[in-house]
Amino acid sequence: MQIHQDYNLGAYTIRAYRAGEVVIAQPLPEERRRPDSGPSDMQLTTVTASVVVTPQRLLTGWAPQHHRELEARHLEALLALEPELVLLGTGRRLHFPPSAVTTPLLRRGIGVEVMDTAAACRTYNFLMADGRRVAAALLMIEGENGSESV
Repeated sequence: MQIHQDYNLGAYTIRAYRAGEVVIAQPLPEERRRPDSGPSDMQLTTVTASVVVTPQRLLTGWAPQHHRELEARHLEALLALEPELVLLGTGRRLHFPPSAVTTPLLRRGIGVEVMDTAAACRTYNFLMADGRRVAAALLMIEGENGSESV
């Protein structure tokens, strides 16, 4: 049996994370998708500010850059995306926000998982590939060292 890696060419995929930046593969337009299309056909975008990624959308310029800046209104803005789960990446380290920050999502029955940004990137790709309505809200914190491939 021959096995091929399945690339979701119709969805935003996180390709790499390094402290302070994330590399996102943008989906191919329908007319450019061919049976032999692969990841080399996708356009890569490096984002250095906090971002929200869903399989269908890339929202750059998300206001909080650091976990201490995160407020309920920032997560409340994600309600319009209608996710079933939000992955909150808090930078190089895990930082749990106050419970009031996640309340708007939880009241609507939307799950919230808090993790470091590298873990959020990996988890996003896994859930996105599984067809879940997932949103990754990724905080980018300046001045951190390190690199991790997703």
